Amino acid sequence: MFEDVKKYGVGILLAAILVLTVSMVYGCQKSEPTKTEQQAAAKVADANVATEQKLCPVLGNPIDKNVYTVYKGKKVYFCCAMCIPEFEKNPEKYIGKLPQFAK
Repeated sequence: MFEDVKKYGVGILLAAILVLTVSMVYGCQKSEPTKTEQQAAAKVADANVATEQKLCPVLGNPIDKNVYTVYKGKKVYFCCAMCIPEFEKNPEKYIGKLPQFAK
């Protein structure tokens, strides 16, 4: 009699562990974002791309992220260190070329 109880008890215990494991795995999966959530994320991504500076405001060449100055609390990137003093002479001349200052 005890052998039957042990045999069925172990089987029931294993089945319970299996059910709990499966429910934890499938119950914790992240659901797919809704269409509205996807559209909102796309707008944020588009805004970030639109405000990311890619060209030097002085020469118009691709920027080097290691060459920059801070103007009005925002980083302004340049293609080379020689452009920084030119920018600093008259920053307002170049602001229109910088997406981070677009309104």
